[in-house]
Amino acid sequence: MSFTRACSLSELPEEGALAVEIDGTPVAVVRTGDDVYAMRDVCSHAEVALSEGDVYNHTIECWLHGSCFDLRTGKPTNPPATQPVPTYPVKIEGDDVYVSLKES
Repeated sequence: MSFTRACSLSELPEEGALAVEIDGTPVAVVRTGDDVYAMRDVCSHAEVALSEGDVYNHTIECWLHGSCFDLRTGKPTNPPATQPVPTYPVKIEGDDVYVSLKES
């Protein structure tokens, strides 16, 4: 599996997301406590950036219509979204966060 450096761990808020682009793909790198996740940075309902939403309880909430997505699976946890967003494997080496665009 090929990983690409996405950002530094120190760039991520403790409970929040950072928008990055990897090989032309918009990716939200999300941190909640000690856990770091990556998912496509596009809401499956309204096609807006998920990285601009709030992070809580291992979910990210779309700022436009309030759909929440599980950071571990990409599945929506409430309407109006009904389709999941792709999630990507993450690895951390030192202060560097790496993401593989192969879906988890």
